[in-house]
Amino acid sequence: MTAQFTPAGTLTAEDLGAVHLIGVGGVGMLGVARLLLTRGIRVSGSDLREWPSLAGLRALGGTIYLSHEATNLDGVDTVVYSSAIPQDHLELVEARRRGLRVLHRSEALAAAMTGRRAIAVAGTHGKTTTTSMVTMVLQQAGVDPSFVIGGEISEVGSGAHHGTGEHFVVEADESDRSFLIYRPYVSIITNVEADHLNTYGDYATLEAAFVEFARLTDPDGFIITCADDAGGRRLAESLRAEGRRVFTYGEAADADLRLTEISSSARGVRYLAAIDGRSLGEFRLPVPGRHMGLNSASAVLATYLLELPLEAAEAALAVFPGVRRRFERKGVADGVLVYDEYAYHPTSMTLALQTLREVAGDGRLIVVFQPYRLYRTRDNQAEIAEALAIADEVVLLEVFGPGELRQPGEGSAALIAAVDLPADRKVFVDSWEAAPVEVARRARPGDVVVTMGAPPISLMGDELLAALGERAGGSAPTATVDPVATAPVLGDPVPGGATAGGDGAALGGTAAPGGTASTAG
Repeated sequence: MTAQFTPAGTLTAEDLGAVHLIGVGGVGMLGVARLLLTRGIRVSGSDLREWPSLAGLRALGGTIYLSHEATNLDGVDTVVYSSAIPQDHLELVEARRRGLRVLHRSEALAAAMTGRRAIAVAGTHGKTTTTSMVTMVLQQAGVDPSFVIGGEISEVGSGAHHGTGEHFVVEADESDRSFLIYRPYVSIITNVEADHLNTYGDYATLEAAFVEFARLTDPDGFIITCADDAGGRRLAESLRAEGRRVFTYGEAADADLRLTEISSSARGVRYLAAIDGRSLGEFRLPVPGRHMGLNSASAVLATYLLELPLEAAEAALAVFPGVRRRFERKGVADGVLVYDEYAYHPTSMTLALQTLREVAGDGRLIVVFQPYRLYRTRDNQAEIAEALAIADEVVLLEVFGPGELRQPGEGSAALIAAVDLPADRKVFVDSWEAAPVEVARRARPGDVVVTMGAPPISLMGDELLAALGERAGGSAPTATVDPVATAPVLGDPVPGGATAGGDGAALGGTAAPGGTASTAG
């Protein structure tokens, strides 16, 4: 059953009354809950796991239930769910039986945006990072935006804030078509590639949905997309032919905001930017990766078009701390550096692994990968295998695909065979517990190990560090100082006196490592 969404209208957050969120532990749902609580709205939520960030919701006055029960809805006016929640979920069924207002997460978020100038960030890759960058730039400019991000800014553990300014920055998710609910003043589309074809059927339908999203932009606002991305370029051409205000960024010679002299190293990325041939100066980030520089360029272009000071973009990007699960440094044990990375689509995997190669230097790169969704792994097997071959060694877990039925010849056993590495440098492990053992056996001092892919793999970093520490004779893993770890984060003061405030994991009711079930969404 496909959920039917209601486009944004005049409904406000205050019209929702008492709100209950099913699967409140998911990053996206946490953001909505936090936003509503800071607006003074009564909020409750249910989940099956005690996620660390739930304590923050309780501190704001939220009521959290660690079970799904009909009685959780007593006194509730509106029930909010995410696409990770099945339509026959006990609390959803009960809410409809009682005649309560039932809203998808994006519908509740649209209500919270009523009366604000929304800046919606969409795209196949880079949404969370770009949304975070735009938010930090606006905060540095002193306009105090509201925001809800589908991830957490590193070190702060928050993906939402209720600001006093007119702008509202939101990550717009195309996976379930819910981004078509929003009515943005500014639309940023980082790229358009084939993904979520279980929803769209084919690439043409997906691309048409991005065009429809862009058309929802306020005529007085504007659309930003990437001139270096084939899908983004086609989008810009078709929208400009309709007379819409579209601006592009990238290294392409005809980009409105053109990047030159891009360089990336383990200590960060820098580039020069110019618009219409006029230099805007140099921009730097303390996180590596040319793709990170490209993402940041959309924030620079938005700053320019909103007529905010470019110094705000320069200052905010110079201390951008990164986003959890996006090139997140977990620690060092026995001379081995461990990172975590959310990438699971072949393009984002390639970019992430190329950047990690820069970090590894003379060391080797070992990737522990858990594919996300059977259909994606099957349809992109050759491309995923090619990306994995960038690493020196691969440890592969079974595909994480809640609710999917594996057919003969599908899954990680087929994928590992397609990875073009010698047999002794790749292995498929059939249990969670076997992965840290394999890493401890293979990794040498000076190597870089990255956990990558589906949401549960983010839980493995500490186990890898522990296994490496035990191998070294029980020495504890250590955190290391780098420019990211010491950078200001959302919620902290940043230069100039402004403040900073902070592709959630939807486990969909399946068992997480250790046997704990979750409906985080």
